[in-house]
Amino acid sequence: MLIAFVFSFGTASIGSWLTDLGPWYFSLKQPSWKPPDAAFGVIWSVIFFLLVFSGSLAWTAAPTRARKRFVLGLFVVNALVNMLWSALYFGLHRPDWAMVEWVALWLSVFSLVWFLWRESRWASILILPYLAWVSAAGVLNWTTIALNGPFA
Repeated sequence: MLIAFVFSFGTASIGSWLTDLGPWYFSLKQPSWKPPDAAFGVIWSVIFFLLVFSGSLAWTAAPTRARKRFVLGLFVVNALVNMLWSALYFGLHRPDWAMVEWVALWLSVFSLVWFLWRESRWASILILPYLAWVSAAGVLNWTTIALNGPFA
């Protein structure tokens, strides 16, 4: 559990570091239905806590070293694409590139739900809020592009 916590919140810390809510971000036109900026930190904190429990459950339930490595690989890939999205959107100010990368992010979250089901149904179920949030974030990302693009 401790390793899962360090990994999960290490990923969250890097993602937070890559998220610059500076003048560029505040100059973007946003849809009226966008959650307040303060809600994002709370939502992501809940998601990363759920990832800790999900990862711990899946790792414990995986019966072989190979399956444990597969579980770890799923979480590592997800962490990398999660951080890359933040780097593209906030670091490079390219919501358009982030939207393309969002497909990989969504697929990585869906893969967690799909493949963790075999190891632990609870591990899989705990990922569902993450899938819902990334889906909503994709719609927000798309809307931001429509309201503000093109980006250069």
